[in-house]
Amino acid sequence: MKNQASSPRAYGVEDFDFELPPELIAQHPAPERSGSRLLDGRGALPVDRVFRELPGLLRAGDLLVFNDTRVIKARLHGEKLATGGAVEALVERVLPGHEVWAHLRASKSPRAGSVVRFADAFDAEVLGRAGPEAALFHLRFPADPLALLQAHGHVPLPPYISHADEADDEARYQTVFAARPGAVAAPTAALHFDEAVLQALQSAGVARAAVTLHVGAGTFQPVRAASIAGHRMHSEWFEVGADTVAAITATRAAGGRIVAAGTTTVRALESAARAGALQACCGETDIFITPGFDFRVVDMLVTNFHLPRSTLLMLVSAFAGYEQVMALYRHAVESRYRFFSYGDAMLLQRA
Repeated sequence: MKNQASSPRAYGVEDFDFELPPELIAQHPAPERSGSRLLDGRGALPVDRVFRELPGLLRAGDLLVFNDTRVIKARLHGEKLATGGAVEALVERVLPGHEVWAHLRASKSPRAGSVVRFADAFDAEVLGRAGPEAALFHLRFPADPLALLQAHGHVPLPPYISHADEADDEARYQTVFAARPGAVAAPTAALHFDEAVLQALQSAGVARAAVTLHVGAGTFQPVRAASIAGHRMHSEWFEVGADTVAAITATRAAGGRIVAAGTTTVRALESAARAGALQACCGETDIFITPGFDFRVVDMLVTNFHLPRSTLLMLVSAFAGYEQVMALYRHAVESRYRFFSYGDAMLLQRA
């Protein structure tokens, strides 16, 4: 008689909390992208490496999948035209017809029909509230929002980075292969890749493919619900193209592994396989990956270190195993790894 499998552990939000010394939160990127540290977490014991070693840890025939989203200069400063009250906007979504959805911070929320002047350069009309639970504001810009943001916006650095955006951030809070504008946060695991590493991967026989997922501000939000099941996941736009599906299918057939550069790539790929088989698709995803999730596409993961109680920490715990990931986080803290967007990386394999 076969032994009956034990019931999977039920995790609570508190299981994904950890103590992080504030000085380990990276405020600036490493001098060189690939000079960041890489915690190799594939084995029973952690191995401390440097990111530029990654090509030697993969095999010829593997496929590395990136998120090719491009971070837009989504933060704007302005004032209500009628009262002069200060307004800060973070554009979350660019829509057709010169319209956007944005987070607005003001002493008093602007009403529909009011006008906000941004950067002392252009006026935006407030159309009303929008988005999930009407948490965002629907605005109409006078011209192409992407052009206006590029001219007058600021790099939307995460809330845990204390300095205002600088010239260096415009280059370093962007991947070297960013192509499709729309993200308000970088796919941070991919920030470590530079041209030298990409060339070394190619020379090692590791192929490349891309997906797009426009990362939203919700990626920084901790789970505040009393239970994991009670958390409402934010929605993000993604696309997995036919070429990428074909590359993954061919890699699988040849015995290669699918390596995701970052959790946003995982979310895009696993969203495209929700119905069973991986298929080309685009649209919104609110996929919430927690321990017990059945991964269908990704075999290995390059990822940064994530916020306590965050959905991303739950995702990597689902991928590599809760005990393994939390042990790696303890090692990272003890070994003074740098955390979050400008921090170091780790390499995981699917449990």
